Amino acid sequence: MNEPTTYIVTGGAGFVGSNCCAALSKARPDARVLCIDDFRVGSFGNLIEAYERQGLGPVTCEVIAQDWTYLLTLLDDEPVGIVHMAAITDTTVEDQARMLDENAGPAWDGLLEDTAQAGHRLVYASSAATYGTPPQAARRQAYPLDAAGKPDNIYGFSKWVMENAHRRVQRQTPGAWIVGLRFFNVFGPGESSKGAMASMAYKLAQQMLAGTRPRLFTPGDQARDQVFIDDVVVCVLAGLGLREVSAPTPGIYNLGSGRTTTFNQIADAVRAGLGLSPGDLPTEYFEMPESIRRFYQDFTLADMAETERGLGFVPMHDPVAAINLYASYLKQRTGEYR
Repeated sequence: MNEPTTYIVTGGAGFVGSNCCAALSKARPDARVLCIDDFRVGSFGNLIEAYERQGLGPVTCEVIAQDWTYLLTLLDDEPVGIVHMAAITDTTVEDQARMLDENAGPAWDGLLEDTAQAGHRLVYASSAATYGTPPQAARRQAYPLDAAGKPDNIYGFSKWVMENAHRRVQRQTPGAWIVGLRFFNVFGPGESSKGAMASMAYKLAQQMLAGTRPRLFTPGDQARDQVFIDDVVVCVLAGLGLREVSAPTPGIYNLGSGRTTTFNQIADAVRAGLGLSPGDLPTEYFEMPESIRRFYQDFTLADMAETERGLGFVPMHDPVAAINLYASYLKQRTGEYR
């Protein structure tokens, strides 16, 4: 298959999307990179920050301020690399019809079919929310790919419906280059515009930078798979065939660190990254509201074996060390702690 000369990132001004735009501009300086974003959640500041972190200087990608479905008007018979990050990602949204239509509606089916027929390369964001609370959670074991399918909320269900459409198209066109990535808990530079959906590391850092005690659901031993944004971007590039494996195996894969980090460990790592002593701003614990408890995941852990086999990707960042560095980065951008 010919190498694409154009790469399109939907949700390209969002957290993951902006970092992908910058990484693509660095990996393929000869290619055209298009960012499509309606800027409901994304921000131009994310792009500026992402290009700075890549050492690229000012933003060079083209920016199209449109709903992601505008992408469908840009596709033709020339191979295109597509990174589809646009979606409703707020897990508290309960409007089921809206969530399903925007994330997994007819436009998504059309994108899959166009990709399969025209030979485009497509990498899209699924989610660990597709797992819901599998038996592995109670046993504190890694989630194998086949444990998914019983989501706890409509967001996870919308991602499962996206995957079902992918599986159907892949069966019909086995050679289609489509890679779905089940994101676990992503953290790192570029998430400041996410608001309530920002990572635990970001939220705790902001609390401590404001001089307040970090707040956690009691008892703080909840453990999740935290994955650094730089690892996520490398995996996306691997799905596009821009890393060591030039022809990855199409399919659906976990994207995590393959390790668990407790909320207490996150708070400790943030505290250390901000230059605070272990006794400074002690953690304040509170009970989880019932409205959250009914869809809350106390434990997540990605089984990364298939991701390594199919994409050649192995996460490089230890979450605790990366959270420490991330907190230091946030401190530098926010100003000195007081």
